[in-house]
Amino acid sequence: MNLITLENICKSYSEKTLLDNIKLNITDEDKIGIIGVNGTGKSTLLKIIAGVENCDSGSIIKMNGLKINYLPQELDFNGKDTVMEAVFKGDLEVMETLRQYERVVGELQTHSGDKNLQEQLFRLNSKLDALNGWQIESEAKSILTKLNITNFSQRMGELSGGQRKRVALCNVLISPCHLLILDEPTNHMDNELIDYLEELLKSRKSAVLMITHDRYFLDRITNKIFEVDNGNLYSYVGNYSTFLEKKMERIAMLESLEKKRQNLYKNELAWIRRGAQARSTKQKARIQRFEEIRDSKIEVKDETVEINTASSRLGKKVIEAYNISKSYEDKVLIKDFTYIVTKEDRIGIIGSNGIGKTTLLNVLGGRLKPTTGEVVFGETVKLGYFTQENTDMNPNLRVIEYIKEVAEYITTADGSKITASQMLERFLFEGSMQFTFISKLSGGEKRRLYLLKVLMEAPNVLLLDEPTNDLDIETLTILEDYIDNFNGSVIVVSHDRYFLDRIINKVFSFEGNGEVLQLVGNYSDYREYKETVIDESIEEKVLVEKKNKNLEKNKNDKPIKFTFKEQKEFEEIDDKIEAKELELEEIQDQINKCGSDFVLLQELLSLESKLKEDLEFLMDRWTYLNEIYEQIQASKK
Repeated sequence: MNLITLENICKSYSEKTLLDNIKLNITDEDKIGIIGVNGTGKSTLLKIIAGVENCDSGSIIKMNGLKINYLPQELDFNGKDTVMEAVFKGDLEVMETLRQYERVVGELQTHSGDKNLQEQLFRLNSKLDALNGWQIESEAKSILTKLNITNFSQRMGELSGGQRKRVALCNVLISPCHLLILDEPTNHMDNELIDYLEELLKSRKSAVLMITHDRYFLDRITNKIFEVDNGNLYSYVGNYSTFLEKKMERIAMLESLEKKRQNLYKNELAWIRRGAQARSTKQKARIQRFEEIRDSKIEVKDETVEINTASSRLGKKVIEAYNISKSYEDKVLIKDFTYIVTKEDRIGIIGSNGIGKTTLLNVLGGRLKPTTGEVVFGETVKLGYFTQENTDMNPNLRVIEYIKEVAEYITTADGSKITASQMLERFLFEGSMQFTFISKLSGGEKRRLYLLKVLMEAPNVLLLDEPTNDLDIETLTILEDYIDNFNGSVIVVSHDRYFLDRIINKVFSFEGNGEVLQLVGNYSDYREYKETVIDESIEEKVLVEKKNKNLEKNKNDKPIKFTFKEQKEFEEIDDKIEAKELELEEIQDQINKCGSDFVLLQELLSLESKLKEDLEFLMDRWTYLNEIYEQIQASKK
């Protein structure tokens, strides 16, 4: 069933044409992802479809009674509303009733004896029964809890930007609709929340139209991709992987057509230069055809963008962190963290929101002092720090002025020179865009410009804090290719699973209580490791339960006693634990004294890890043997 059709939609801002005769239609079975460079009109297209912005020309045909739910990037909220009041925002009768119900419940908490409020509550209860509103309320609380919003009476003005976005997301998810429109729903979400949202959208029966730069998210949900490019809209059936294949086929076809046009143009140009005279009708027609061929150039975008800027020389010593801990009052974010960064490291820091990822990045970057421990930097280290906020951008500067503050030109790895203007072109700021004031740029364009400035400073250690937020896929691809050829260390905080799989070779995972798990591999390797650990934990639990049942059975059937082997182990276990603890203390003393001897430190850290595993095993055996001993003593009474 067709939900909405757009015909010849045009939209411009000042002299910039965003949408030029766009045509599209959306059916009730579509799950569509919109992609394109920031500033090309993706969000504008969503606003036009959602009905919150008008087009300059064209027509929009909607199904009768079409209900659209829209999640914008910029949220409009009342800071005094509670979370539940904001969730039930909407013009449907059931949503209005739920909103009134939440307001009355809140007022009764301070005016419990108010009979008028009690009567209102009774009427609203009856109305919600009739509208089946309790199911929506239950679903709202379930989704909010899954999205880590648990204080339902908290005011919206007290929430962070990411929390407000999740409340608004819950609002559009629980409201019945035919078409769900989402603008960057995964921004500021951790991987666990993104996984949850994936499952929700995959099982959803309504059509979905969304902008996201999360390529795994696109791959797993969409069955269509719309690409906005230079005012045009290209439609592809399939998910993101299929889009990549079909786009390459389209580009190859355009290149072939352009090559044929150029050959034909050369032949016709040679004929014109031989002195063709426009005396006959045939000659006039041929001259006209030449002019048409000349003017019909096919624009084929160069997809191979390379940034091979020269980085500063980096010595063997990069960043060394020893026994780092960081606390705020009673909250421990980082506990006893030790690591020596190498030149080849591509480290991804992952974990849930608010757990300490950015704190660790700031400590490693020297922006924060640890509560205990120390961070030592190599003398040649030159940090490039890409933060979550573009704090140093002067809105009154033009784009090219902002970049020229760093350098008029840069030297590439092969020694050639590239001007600031050429670098801007490589970062998709072409022509007149370079003379646009920063205040006129979109949020994504500002992020792209800020990233370029960081890279132009020729760092040899890159610290990236959520670089994929608000960056389009094409810019992310440029960044990924840059990192491939980057001759230095990279440490990144990110929730973008595709980006992490693409660039990292080590994972720092916050596991809770300040513990940071260090693992070699990319994000998929980490997921596989965690699933294996969980499976082993479940298997071990089943074995323990089975053993306990057997012990209980043995208790009833015959007297409990140690086997010969268990008796010997029980007698020796305390001495073994004490010896292992002493051995571990010696190794930890050596770690603290080894300084910058990287090879020795790695050996000692590996040995420390092995000793901790051995000690943990011995403690488990001690617990098991003492439980049997206690049962033996109890059976004698």
